[in-house]
Amino acid sequence: MGTKEMEVVNGLNVERYMGRWYEIASFPSTFQPKNGVDTRATYTLNPDGTVHVLNETWTGGKRDYIEGTAWKADPKSDEAKLKVRFYVPPFLPIIPVTGDYWVLYIDEDYQYALIGQPSRRYLWILCRQSSLDEETYNLLVEKAKEEGYDVSKLHKTTHSDTPPESEKGPKDTKGIWWIKSIFGK
Repeated sequence: MGTKEMEVVNGLNVERYMGRWYEIASFPSTFQPKNGVDTRATYTLNPDGTVHVLNETWTGGKRDYIEGTAWKADPKSDEAKLKVRFYVPPFLPIIPVTGDYWVLYIDEDYQYALIGQPSRRYLWILCRQSSLDEETYNLLVEKAKEEGYDVSKLHKTTHSDTPPESEKGPKDTKGIWWIKSIFGK
């Protein structure tokens, strides 16, 4: 599915993109707990122009997270094609894993976005709020379909009425979720 070249956002204002984004829906992946709730990403601009990435999710009342770094794939290009690197496993970060992070769509107010990558194996619908109205959600699903994604794989992310606001709380310090994810649990 999807043989055409993907269209990405041009002229992404990186400063405006910084901050917290809630995962509204995504393709299930092996590197994310299957039963995670309140999943979100927080982006912070580093002094060197790269982006600090903090991905968080809660499973069984515990906060699972991984930190990484993102940067423009081609500093001379105006396209919103980024690379992101995480070190795994999170409890003993020694193996660098690098992937693509392409902003396929973002609204003019930087309130919701569609994120993908060239193999079309991963897809995320993100929003500044923990919920997104159905009309906007459907618009983003349609845009993903236009880019060649099999949107039947999209899984909506559960968010509580009051998502955790801080990084405090019990943490999965053993990285059990990551080990389970290797085995598809």
